[in-house]
Amino acid sequence: GVGPDDASPDEGVVEDLPLIDERAVEQLTKGLISHYLPDLQRSKSALQELTQNQVVLLETLEQEISKFKECNSILDINALFSEAKHYHNKLVNIRNEMMMLHEKTSKLKVSGINV
Repeated sequence: GVGPDDASPDEGVVEDLPLIDERAVEQLTKGLISHYLPDLQRSKSALQELTQNQVVLLETLEQEISKFKECNSILDINALFSEAKHYHNKLVNIRNEMMMLHEKTSKLKVSGINV
């Protein structure tokens, strides 16, 4: 048969558990919260400050990027002006050559040679 040594180890455990005191649970919960809450609140404010700093940093970076874009457009404008100056010089040279050729042809006409 079954002797006292053959009883299940879990037998009678439910009866051995003390009744859970609701006030004790509430006080333990409050104690746990009061222990961790200040650290969590400090972490929350630190994260908020970090987020605000990141927003400021992003805005600053965007401003710097727009400055670089302006610099590039100024460089493009400078290149355009130097190119315009180059072509203006070419036009001045062509005009001078045309005036010189006109003078030569006029002299030739005066000399009696039809051109």
